Amino acid sequence: MDFTLSPEHQLFRDTVREFADKEIAPKAVEIDQTHEFPWDSLKKMAALGLMGVPFPEEYGGAGGDTLMYAMAVEEISRVDGSTGITLAAHTSLGASPFYLFGTPEQKEKYLKPLASGQKLGAFGLSEATAGSDAGGTKTTAVLDGDEWVINGSKNWITSGSIADTLVFTAVTDKTKGAHGISSFIVEKGTPGFEYGKTEKKMGLRASVTSQLFFDNMRIPKENILGQPADGFKQFMQILDGGRISIGAMALGLAQGAYDIAVKYAKERQQFGRPIADFQAIQFKLADMATQIEAARLLIYRSAWLKDQHLPFGKEAAMAKLFASEIGEFVCREAIQILGGYGYVEEYQVERMYRDVRLTTIGEGTSEIQRIVIARHLLREAR
Repeated sequence: MDFTLSPEHQLFRDTVREFADKEIAPKAVEIDQTHEFPWDSLKKMAALGLMGVPFPEEYGGAGGDTLMYAMAVEEISRVDGSTGITLAAHTSLGASPFYLFGTPEQKEKYLKPLASGQKLGAFGLSEATAGSDAGGTKTTAVLDGDEWVINGSKNWITSGSIADTLVFTAVTDKTKGAHGISSFIVEKGTPGFEYGKTEKKMGLRASVTSQLFFDNMRIPKENILGQPADGFKQFMQILDGGRISIGAMALGLAQGAYDIAVKYAKERQQFGRPIADFQAIQFKLADMATQIEAARLLIYRSAWLKDQHLPFGKEAAMAKLFASEIGEFVCREAIQILGGYGYVEEYQVERMYRDVRLTTIGEGTSEIQRIVIARHLLREAR
């Protein structure tokens, strides 16, 4: 059992970390305050191959693996959650459906520009009535000759209004419930495809979260992804992989907050000594560091399992559940260590605390993760 990163993975992690510190960290506070989408950072990330890390070079990707991708999301999120979630949503949700289920023609047309970072992708699953119950989708798709006619809406879609390409779900057979859902592809600017409000959020303020509307929108018959009625099965598989990246995002935010807390504790003087000398602070740091390392092991293991083409759904749910919940704990403790300074914007841990809160909700709430884990455990116990 070897827990050592390969030289290739170490070099990749160090390269992304250096890039994040140099190019993304200096802008993090400003874009959080202005809600400005980090287009410039994404262009630079594309030039480094970070927008398509786990996809083969033949499809425009970097030819890396899931572990590299998780490390990329971790290191970017360590300095800015908004950029981290944009990367995660683009890769796991916007591009991976084409890699997993697309035809050769769809991979050529859509995956290549997404994996290379020339275009931005998004995934439309959630609706007003379909959140944790993704099978409750109400958006419909009716075949009319050589076109699908789409009516409905989507809520809380990351990069939804700015993405070039959207994969979304719609009901094609109302008699089959969740097994009557299919996946479709639509490009920005298609008539009948309209955007609602951009949500004003507690955190991740520089990422774009949108409402989407389909009003008698027509798309070509070939814009279905995979086979009709495979949508539910597809997005369950997509979400399994996406949970690794959201776990990595929570891990990165936790690491970022921890790093600030350690630095502050060594510099802050009270009662004539650095507060790091006091056992109360030492115990907090010990608990924070231990939980971060445990989360990292869970995330890296689930990524490794995926790369080995082994079952990883249970492990991904465990990693996402644990990392998101300890992420919130670590960020909260970082604020406590900084005291009044932790509550103001200058030291950034308050932003990390606001950003990490989403990780217990997106790509399946903590409650849903526990259901997923329990179902795996009970099946294994038979």
